[in-house]
Amino acid sequence: MSGVARRTVVSAAGAAGLAAALAACGGGGTEDKGTEEQAGATLARTGDIPVGGGKVVAGQGLVITQPKAGEFHAFSSKCTHAGCAVSGVKDGVIVCPCHQSHFDVSDGSVKSGPATAPLPPMPIQVVGDEISLG
Repeated sequence: MSGVARRTVVSAAGAAGLAAALAACGGGGTEDKGTEEQAGATLARTGDIPVGGGKVVAGQGLVITQPKAGEFHAFSSKCTHAGCAVSGVKDGVIVCPCHQSHFDVSDGSVKSGPATAPLPPMPIQVVGDEISLG
């Protein structure tokens, strides 16, 4: 391969890499816009959330709970210990499968660690039997 041809190939590969990097950096704006557009989208129905339990809505990064009949809360599904996604709700606690941190369904507080910080609350609204982002 001649010096010119090799230089052309290397330059083209570098340009392709730069284009991919710039496209990845520009993608964040699209994701943010998608979240805003989904603000009114139905996440679950009230009948989907058992009293004393909850449901992980993985696509939205949250877990919805119903500690008492008719009382609904939502929290980030990202564990505050190591960032793992919580796996579900059992016996009144939100459970992280990675290191077995447990969080209270009523306020997201830590029931048992290793997590030391509560799950952050997420805004939701309940209209009729539909639960959506608030």
